[in-house]
Amino acid sequence: MRARAILFDAGETLVHPAPSFPELFSSVLASAGHRREPAAVIEASRSVFHRFSEAARDRDLWTTTREGSERFWNGVYATMLLELGIGGDDALRDTLYATFTDPANYALFDDVLEAVSALEAEGLALGIVSNFEAWLEDLLGTLGVRDRFPVRVISGLEGVEKPDVAIFTLALDRIGADAADAVYVGDNPEFDVEPARAVGMLPVLIDRRGRFPDADCVRITDLRHLAAAVANA
Repeated sequence: MRARAILFDAGETLVHPAPSFPELFSSVLASAGHRREPAAVIEASRSVFHRFSEAARDRDLWTTTREGSERFWNGVYATMLLELGIGGDDALRDTLYATFTDPANYALFDDVLEAVSALEAEGLALGIVSNFEAWLEDLLGTLGVRDRFPVRVISGLEGVEKPDVAIFTLALDRIGADAADAVYVGDNPEFDVEPARAVGMLPVLIDRRGRFPDADCVRITDLRHLAAAVANA
């Protein structure tokens, strides 16, 4: 396959809370007098994985309004706090929400800039398709990469969220590529791999932490391996 366009997910594919979600969450708790190790935060997060699938099933769009975003994430944080043995603390949930919606608390993964430069050198069209609130535009600007992804289809601005294939077809229209000539890179089989494949794109799973060793798709652990993986697909 010779790709003409590469589209990326954003959260946990290109950008991440810094130094990481569990470490940042743990530091917020510590500031409020609750000492919990990042490993405990990781364990607590397992109790909320289903929330994203349920929201998609119920067409409960959580990125498209500030109110919807706060409601969704406050529910996630409330469940996690209970799992961590911390009772209902509205102020702490508000602090967590403010922390994880602050662009200053995010960074690019170490492999992003080198990978993007290599793809640009190949003349590939680059874009983003992401379930993210509208402030992703500001975050990409803060990180200095917004203009390197000329096509940016962000659910918080478009009113449609993955895994709805409509968000992928919208991105393909804007980038000017047929699905058969495009690659989609993301970190989640349900929200990235399956819908990208359904629309006819080549899905690539970026699995930095080895969570999906048996994934039924092209799988990489470093974005710098993307060009070779696509060439051999």
